[in-house]
Amino acid sequence: RVALVVNHTSLVGKTHLADTLLARNVKIVKIFAPEHGFRGDADAGEFVSNSTDKKTGLPLVSLYGKNKKPSAEQLADLDVVIFDIQDVGARFYTYISTMHYVMEACAENKKTCVVLDRPNPNGHYFDGPVLKPAFRSFVGMHAIPVAHGLTVGELARMINGEGWLAGGKKCDLNVISVVNYTHQMRYVPPVRPSPGLPNE
Repeated sequence: RVALVVNHTSLVGKTHLADTLLARNVKIVKIFAPEHGFRGDADAGEFVSNSTDKKTGLPLVSLYGKNKKPSAEQLADLDVVIFDIQDVGARFYTYISTMHYVMEACAENKKTCVVLDRPNPNGHYFDGPVLKPAFRSFVGMHAIPVAHGLTVGELARMINGEGWLAGGKKCDLNVISVVNYTHQMRYVPPVRPSPGLPNE
């Protein structure tokens, strides 16, 4: 029983991950939607409501509405949560905050979290001040530079390894790494990651 944390960037070629997995008879129970929504068309900071995906009929559960962290009730009918969203390598970009809360909820509720890694279009450098803990918020949760240089999979391992989840809990984490990717490679996302960020 699988939930997806996905948006419009979660593509396998030109096919959405949800459609790809459904075609392979994976039992998808629900989709968790981050900031900007499942289709990536909500403005920055705009409240995202729960709804139903018209194409698949799956329930869409907002992680940018009443709660930013999946509740125990929302995870009760699941075994695995798959996170697959294109990030841009900026600390304040909230997809990594959503990933943190998903990992934390999985740790607390004994669920497996799978992160499908993607290249960081700004992964060839890191720069800017490291966040001070006193200024932690949803637009900056981790003690990392503004341009952190990590892929989401690398950051997920760091969050787990450094004990950054609440109470120092460890998530049952499985990162599916990017094959043949190096941080020196030039990478341009095939679709814009959010409405206000048409490119890297």
